[in-house]
Amino acid sequence: MQKHSMDQLQRPSLEAFRKQAKTPITMVLDNLRSMHNVGSAFRTADGFAIERILLCGITGTPPHREIEKTALGATRSVQWEYVSETAYAISELREAGYRIIAVEQAEGSVPLQQFVPDPSEKYALVFGNEVHGVSEAVMQKLDACIEIPQSGTKHSLNVAVSVGIVLWDFYAKLQFRKAD
Repeated sequence: MQKHSMDQLQRPSLEAFRKQAKTPITMVLDNLRSMHNVGSAFRTADGFAIERILLCGITGTPPHREIEKTALGATRSVQWEYVSETAYAISELREAGYRIIAVEQAEGSVPLQQFVPDPSEKYALVFGNEVHGVSEAVMQKLDACIEIPQSGTKHSLNVAVSVGIVLWDFYAKLQFRKAD
């Protein structure tokens, strides 16, 4: 087994990436504290070619050394915007036709593996603060809530890990459904 070279991976240029079709997902980061988690979210967003990231509340914004440390340049490829109030961002997304879904442990949440995204819809996936999760104000504005099932003692995953799991799941399901 031999690893692929950078040439063999055929990565798009920054300009080509900006022009390519995107996965119909906007990620909403609700008051994230860690710049490393923000950077990881950018890198994962680039990997699955999502539309954009909304950085809300206290969530840090580029340019920032700690964000770049984990983003590895994805802050230049992924479209992003800062919005001071997450609830306002959610209202704007709803008006634009997005289905608003939080990733949170909540009453009535749907296990991630049971949620089937519709390729004809646009999604706003809300990821919450590392300690407090998605804010109560935002929880009142959701269309749905999905949860990553867990069996361990910690009851939660790092938000960057959750971003990776959920974006991969949506990406894979949307690609599969598109092929049908």
